[in-house]
Amino acid sequence: MSIRKMIALHPDVQGHVNQPLGDAAHHLMYCSRMCLSCADACSAEREDMRECIRVCLDCADVCEAAGKLAVRRTGSNEQVLREMLELCARVCDGCAAECEKHDHEHCKLCAQMCRECAEDCRNAAEAVTEPA
Repeated sequence: MSIRKMIALHPDVQGHVNQPLGDAAHHLMYCSRMCLSCADACSAEREDMRECIRVCLDCADVCEAAGKLAVRRTGSNEQVLREMLELCARVCDGCAAECEKHDHEHCKLCAQMCRECAEDCRNAAEAVTEPA
């Protein structure tokens, strides 16, 4: 199943998918879930992981919200979408930086996903244009 295909089926899109936005929508869904999973794993660690948990949960929520905006194709609110993608990239960078402080495999995987998501969000923000 593909979110890009779903977007392409929207009547207002008529098969023309903004590929960078489709890529970001895909990564945003996964990044949100990876951050939630990382936060849960951090809560089971023996040391104090409160900051990592908080940052991961914040990142999960921002990714979730950005992902919802990214798949809406009826009408337009390009400025809000662009700003949300830019914010999400910054939040993902912050989450990756926090997770990279820890030697846990779940944190390493979360950091990698956040870096990939941040890159896709930046590319998508650049590709979002106002309707003609």
